[in-house]
Amino acid sequence: MTSTVTRCRLPMMALPAQTPVTTVVRRLETSPLLIRSSHPKSVCNNSVEDIAHLTTEEGHVSMNAVGFDRQKYIDLQSRHIKERRAQFGGRLYLEMGGKLFDDMHASRVLPGFTPDNKILMLESLKDEMEILVVLNAEDLTRNKVRADLGISYEEDVLRLIDVFRSRGFLVDNVVITRWNDDNAQAQEFRRKLDHMGITVTRHYPIAGYPNKISRILSDDGYGKNEYVETTRDVVVVTAPGPGSGKMAVCLSQIYAENQQGMKSGYAKFETFPIWNLPLDHPVNVAYEAATADLEDANIIDPFHLAAYGEQVVSYNRDADVFPVLKQLLEGVMGASPYQSPTDMGVNMAGYCISDDDVCRKAARQEIIRRFYHAQVYEKQQELEPTQSERIALLMSKMKLSTEDRAVVTPALEVAAATEAPAAALQLADGTIITGKTSPLLGCSSAMLLNALKYLAGIPHEVELLARESIEPIQTLKTQHLGSRNPRLHTDEVLIALSVSANTDDYARRALAQIRALRGCDVHTTTILGSVDTGIFRNLGVLVTSEPVYQRKSLYRKR
Repeated sequence: MTSTVTRCRLPMMALPAQTPVTTVVRRLETSPLLIRSSHPKSVCNNSVEDIAHLTTEEGHVSMNAVGFDRQKYIDLQSRHIKERRAQFGGRLYLEMGGKLFDDMHASRVLPGFTPDNKILMLESLKDEMEILVVLNAEDLTRNKVRADLGISYEEDVLRLIDVFRSRGFLVDNVVITRWNDDNAQAQEFRRKLDHMGITVTRHYPIAGYPNKISRILSDDGYGKNEYVETTRDVVVVTAPGPGSGKMAVCLSQIYAENQQGMKSGYAKFETFPIWNLPLDHPVNVAYEAATADLEDANIIDPFHLAAYGEQVVSYNRDADVFPVLKQLLEGVMGASPYQSPTDMGVNMAGYCISDDDVCRKAARQEIIRRFYHAQVYEKQQELEPTQSERIALLMSKMKLSTEDRAVVTPALEVAAATEAPAAALQLADGTIITGKTSPLLGCSSAMLLNALKYLAGIPHEVELLARESIEPIQTLKTQHLGSRNPRLHTDEVLIALSVSANTDDYARRALAQIRALRGCDVHTTTILGSVDTGIFRNLGVLVTSEPVYQRKSLYRKR
C-alpha cells in the first residue's frame, strides 16, 4: 500500500529586488502640524485641549497596498491539494495548521490575503471534502481559551462547526483525543455533542508516543482508537488550537484504513513558515515572533537538503518529529512517500506574493507589534520577559526598533508633554493623529473622535460632542453605575456620536468614516482596559501599548 508523492519542482521564489519607496504625497503641506482650535469649549476637535498631532511619514506604504494575489492563491492552492490526493490514489487526510476563518496574522503580513482566504480556497473543493474537528480532552479540563477570540476551546468547536456548515461544508464528526473515562468534562461535552447530532469518536493516550513505534502500530496503539466513518475523498482535520492531536488522528485513520485494505494518504497544510521564501525573509521572521511562546525557530530543512540538495525553510518542531513520523508512515503505509517535512506540505502561498516589498514592510511592522503584545502579556500575567526578549532578538536581527512603528513616538511625545496617557493613530495615507487624556475623555476616545473628524473633513472649530452632552453620561457612570473613572470610553463615545447623528449632520458624517479605520495602526502609552481593547478589535484597528498601567493597583479587571 505504498504511494510515491511527486515533489513540487517549482523553484525557490525569484522575488523582485527592493526598490526605494517614493514619498507618498499627503494632503498636508507641512510636517509636523499641530492644529489648535480657538473654540474654548470643544472637547472633540483638534484643539490644544485634545491634541490632534497631524504629520506624514516619509516612506510610508499605504495600508491599502497589496502584496499578495488572493485569487491566484485560491486557484493554485486548491489545484495542488487535488493533485496531492490523486497521487495517493485514495482518500487524503489533510492536517490544517493555523486558523481557517480568521487568519489575521496572514492578512497582516501578506497584504491582500483576506482573513477568510483559506476557507474560500477550500470552498472550491467542498463537494469532495468533509471536515473533522479534533479536541484534546485535557484542554477541556484546563478550560483552555483562544486568546484572540476570548472563548474556550469547547465553545470554539461549536463555532467552527456552525461556520463550516453555514458555508456548505460537511461536518458530522468530532474526535476527542487523549480520552480518559474519568474526565468528567470530556464526558459531558461528548453527551452535549451527541444530543446535537454530532458523532463523537474517542482516541486514547498511547504509552510511549511518539517513540514506541511497535506499540503505536498495534492493537494497544492506533488499533485501540475508534474509527471515524468518513465519506469524502479529502478529509480536512482541524482544531481550535495547537496540541490537539491532529496529526495523530490522521495517522490513526490511515492505519485503520490500511488494515481494511483501503488506500489513503497524509499531507500537511500550514501557511507559515513559507518554505520557498528565504530563511531571514521578514514574513518568516514574523512567524517566529508570532510563535515565540512555543519557541519555534525557522531552520533550513536538513532532510530536504540531504535528499535533494535544495535549501528550503521549515521549523524546528517539524524537523525534530520527522524521523519518528517517517517511521510511522512506513509502518502505516508500507513506505514513506516523504523524504522531508517540506515534502509533506502543500503550501503554495509563496508563489502568490505579487509585491515582495509590500510584504516585507508589513511583516516588519508585525514583528514590532508582536514585541509589544508580548511585553503587555508578561506585565499582565506577571511573567519573566522570556517571550519579549526572544522577539527583541528577532528585531535586532532585522535591524528594527520600536521607533520604526510610526505611531509610537507621537504617542510618547504627547504623553511627555501632557504628563498623562496618550494615543496615536496612523491613517491609510500616513497621516498621524493623536489624542490626550482630558477631564471628559480618555486618550483613546479623544484620538478616535479626532480621527473621524479629520477623515470627514469637518472644520476643527466644530464641536462634535458638546460638554453638556458628555457630563450627564459621566454622572450616570460615577453616581449610579459605580465607576471611578468619569472619562468616556470608546464605546460610550461612539454611542453618544450615534445618538447625535440622528439630528446633527457633522456627527453623521464623522460616524460614516468608521470603516476607514480598519487596518489602521494605533499605539497607546498605557495598557488598555478590556472595553477599549474590545472596541478597537471590533473596528479592525491594530493596537499596541506600552507595558505600563495607568494606575498602581493590585487587583485589575481582566
